[in-house]
Amino acid sequence: MSTSGQPQFRYTQTPSKVIHLRNLPWECGEEELVELCQPFGKVVNTKCNVGANKNQAFVEFAEQSQAISMVSYYASSSEPAQIRGKTVYIQYSNRHEIVHNKSPGDVPGNVLLVTMEGVEAGDVSIDVIHLVFSAFGFVHKIATFEKAAGFQALIQFSDVETASAARGQLDGRSIPGYLLPGHVKSCNLRITYSAHTDLNIKFQSHRSRDYTNPYLPVNPTAIEGIMQPALGPDGKKTEPESNVLLASIENMQYAVTVDALHTVFSAFGPVQKIAIFEKNGGTQALVQYPDITTAAVAKEALEGHCIYDGGYCKLHLSYSRHTDLNIKAYSDKSRDYTIPDPSLLAAQPTSGHPAAPPVWQNPAMSAATSAQPPMPGGQVPSWDQTMNARSGFVSVPGSFPGQNFAPSSYPQYSSAAMPVGSSPMPQTGQISPNAASMRMPHVNAGGASLPGQPPYYGH
Repeated sequence: MSTSGQPQFRYTQTPSKVIHLRNLPWECGEEELVELCQPFGKVVNTKCNVGANKNQAFVEFAEQSQAISMVSYYASSSEPAQIRGKTVYIQYSNRHEIVHNKSPGDVPGNVLLVTMEGVEAGDVSIDVIHLVFSAFGFVHKIATFEKAAGFQALIQFSDVETASAARGQLDGRSIPGYLLPGHVKSCNLRITYSAHTDLNIKFQSHRSRDYTNPYLPVNPTAIEGIMQPALGPDGKKTEPESNVLLASIENMQYAVTVDALHTVFSAFGPVQKIAIFEKNGGTQALVQYPDITTAAVAKEALEGHCIYDGGYCKLHLSYSRHTDLNIKAYSDKSRDYTIPDPSLLAAQPTSGHPAAPPVWQNPAMSAATSAQPPMPGGQVPSWDQTMNARSGFVSVPGSFPGQNFAPSSYPQYSSAAMPVGSSPMPQTGQISPNAASMRMPHVNAGGASLPGQPPYYGH
C-alpha cells in the first residue's frame, strides 16, 4: 500500500510481462519510463500517452519474471514509484505484448493524400500541384476532390521512396505565394500516405490528370476549369453574373404570386419566365431576363427592398446558375411569357397567407372588365380570352397584361442623403397592404415619378 492510500497495483490480476502505469505526468516520454523500469530488467517496448488524458502508458519487459519483480518491489516498498515527483500507480496489463497499430496514413506507399489548408477548390490549380511535387520525382497521376477536411489531392509517384521523400520535405510546408491567386494568403500542406497504389483516371481535366497516358480523352469541363475565378477590386471572388436572378423572399405575410413578381421585375426590362418554389422552409423564385445587363440592373435596384409596406416580402437577390428556365405549367407558381397562352387563368391566392393587395391594373383593362359581376374578397375575375381584341388594350414590344407602358432599362434613383438606418428609397412610395393597387418601381432621374406614372412601390 502506498503512502497516498491507493494501491499501486492489483493483486488479483494475472501476471504479464506488460505492465500498465497510471497517473503519469503530462507528456511523459519513453526515456522517463525506461529510466523507471530498467533496474528490474530489459525493456523491449513502450507505448506512451495513452488514455483520454494521455497520462497512462504500457511497458513491456523481455521476460515475465522481470515484470513480476517490479510489481512485487513497489507492492512491498514504503516509497511509491514516482516520475517528476508524481506518484505512479502500477499494475499488470491484461495484454501479453504491445502492438502498435499504424493507421493507413502511417503505412508508406507510392500515393500521397495531400490536404491543402486555407484554400478552396479552384484556388490551387492542378498544374501548380504538379509543379510543386514533380520537384521530387516523376508524378504519374493527380486527382483532386473536396471532402469534409477541405480541398484534397491524391498524388501518385513511381515508388514508395519518391513519395516518402516528397512527404518528408513538404509535410507542414506552404506552397510559395507567387504560385497562388492574389486573394489567397497561404496554403499549408498536410500530407499522409494513401491506401491506393494506382489511381484510376478516366479523363484529363482540371480535376484529374494522367501524365503517363497522352491519349486519354479530355473532359470538356477541363477548358472551363482552367479559368481562374473572377476577382473584384478588393481581391475577393465575385459572383458570376447570369440573366436569371434567384430571389429569396423574407417575412411572407402576404402571398406572392407570379403576377406580383412580374409587376415588380418587369419595370427593369421584359421578364421572360418566372418560377416560384419552396426551399428550406422559405419561398424563393427564379426570374429570367433576356440578357445579363437587364438582370444586373434589376438586382442592384431591388436587393433588400420589400414588395409591401411594413417590411413584408423582403427581396434578397443573387445570380442563378441557370440561363434558361424550363417552365412546364402555367399557374400562380410558374409562367412563361415568351409563349402567349390565351387560356391562361388568373392566379388564385395561395393558401396559408392572407390575400395580398391587388396588383396594379391597366386602366383599359379595368374599364373593359368593369361590367363584370363583383367577385368575393381576395379574388380577381377570370381571364377574358377576348380582351386582346378590344380596342382599349394596346400591345407593344415589352408590354404584358397589366402593364401599359414601355419599361425603362436604366432606372435611376435620388442620390440625396438619407437618415442613418433608412433605405435609399422614398418611404412614401411603399405599398400599404390595405391599398387598392400595387405601385410600380419606376422612377426617372432625380427620384421624381414620370408624368402619369405612380411613385415607387416600396423598399
